Amino acid sequence: MATVGQIVQPTPTREVLSRAQARAALIPDCMVEAQRLANTVIAGWHGRRKRGIGENFWQFRPYVDGESLSRIDWRRSARDDHTYVRDREWEAAHTVWVWADLSPSMMYKSTFGSVSKESRALVLMLALAEILARSGERIGCPGIMEPIAARNAAERLATALMHAGMTGGLPETSMIRGNSDIVLIGDFLDPVEDVMERLAPLARRGLRGHVVEIADPAEETFPYVGRTEFTDPESGQKLTAGRAETLKNDYARAYVARRETLADNLRHLGWSFVPHRTDRLASEALVAVHMYLSGMPAMRTEGRGR
Repeated sequence: MATVGQIVQPTPTREVLSRAQARAALIPDCMVEAQRLANTVIAGWHGRRKRGIGENFWQFRPYVDGESLSRIDWRRSARDDHTYVRDREWEAAHTVWVWADLSPSMMYKSTFGSVSKESRALVLMLALAEILARSGERIGCPGIMEPIAARNAAERLATALMHAGMTGGLPETSMIRGNSDIVLIGDFLDPVEDVMERLAPLARRGLRGHVVEIADPAEETFPYVGRTEFTDPESGQKLTAGRAETLKNDYARAYVARRETLADNLRHLGWSFVPHRTDRLASEALVAVHMYLSGMPAMRTEGRGR
């Protein structure tokens, strides 16, 4: 049969510099696409709103004995028999850590996918950083960039990624403190128990997590027939199937079971899970994650795997 998929820009593992240069060349186009994508999504999530020092009106509330009389809103109080205080709003910048898996398995692209998994992950990460930066949030990337509150945070993250070394597996997170959000974007094809062994401690430290699973359509639908050779991009191991179509049903059951187990485990941690395929619009995943970050339940726009 014709080739279904390929490793985008294949390079021997030992040639790390060449791989890094290839990714650096990809970043500018991803940044342009991320900015275009961000412009299609309403950037409405602001910092955590609390009573405090600020310029914007927040609420009227009853006056409490002992408070300064200067805080009383006499015009509002004159409307009835109660005394009211005018509270202003304090917008506290929130810290959101974003991370994308850039390991070899993410470089896969089949003939059914619009882009490689790596490209889609980078676009989603940069688009999310762009939206959050516009809302005044602090954006960081584990091992790549310390959290910053800047309007050009996405551009600075893109620049940092261009100069970063190869990163695979889940990131180092010892620098992350609680009361933050972390968005992890990757294919998460490692055994579920291994993934959860890394993520569960983060939840116990108080981090609110959001996992975006990127999948190529061929990884879900298993369109292979006849004699097919499969290559593990991480280890280089090969598997040859004489009649690949006979594996389809068992593969589909195992694939769905892995995804559902991962989703269930994440929900038990209080984390969100968004499956996304590269033949779908990137905005679908971006909107879903943005809604979870805003504290709203995301609509299921992609079905079980779409």
